[in-house]
Amino acid sequence: MPSARPQLLYVTDLSYPARGRRYCDEDIYLTSRLREDFDLALCHPLDAAALMHTFDAVVVRNSGPVLEYQAAYDDFRVRAAATGTRVYNPLTGKADMAGKQYLVDLSAAGHPVIPTVDRPEDLHRLPKADAYVVKPKLGADSMGLEIVPEDRLRGLADGTVLVQPRIDFTYEVSFCFVDHEFQYALYAPHTDRRWQLEPYRPTPADLRFAQDFIDWNGLGHGIQRVDACRAPDGELLLVELEDLNPYLSLDALGEETRHQFVAALKASLARFLDTAPGT
Repeated sequence: MPSARPQLLYVTDLSYPARGRRYCDEDIYLTSRLREDFDLALCHPLDAAALMHTFDAVVVRNSGPVLEYQAAYDDFRVRAAATGTRVYNPLTGKADMAGKQYLVDLSAAGHPVIPTVDRPEDLHRLPKADAYVVKPKLGADSMGLEIVPEDRLRGLADGTVLVQPRIDFTYEVSFCFVDHEFQYALYAPHTDRRWQLEPYRPTPADLRFAQDFIDWNGLGHGIQRVDACRAPDGELLLVELEDLNPYLSLDALGEETRHQFVAALKASLARFLDTAPGT
């Protein structure tokens, strides 16, 4: 007898070797909770395009850096758009989902972002630093990242990479949202142990900072993570806005916060399934 419950295809790479984190544990936990309300099957990102047509929605979670399977991901996007398949997060994100050009654009527009350029003629806009970070626009998880001196920048800034000053920040902090609602924040108080995260209590100014980027991105549904660093002058600067498959660090949360997040995610998915396909 067919199930009356919504059917979700949950996309994850359970074998992805993330540094300092276990993606598989997070997805095992999340899928165990989502099964309370949805019929659910897991698949590798390379299989998503072939399987998605039989499900009510596709949920993209810890699927690893797209750069490692770019052609398959591009095909998935084309086929999802052509068939009106519901994809969560929706594939209209303007941040990491579309590459990291947004950091160049937001920096040029004066937003509180780590100063970022991508071409040699704009290098003068960067503040002086002891060293600079160069990373691919389509990279993720520190893939292809280099720390270089100033005299190498002109030969590297070819439009395909981001160039940023290396900042001696006080700590990194992440703000997690479901739809447009803040859920929790975590930070790494020890810069030499960036994966040892602890709960962070944001100030009203911190929340306004994070909310502004969520509002800018304009996703009506989905999970987003705003990553920032606390600069030496106390200002928060955006590091990235992860809107494709943000790792959630659920193991660093207390049980009550974790339950609240799952409830918010279930409610968001229920609302999403009520929208017209392809929106």
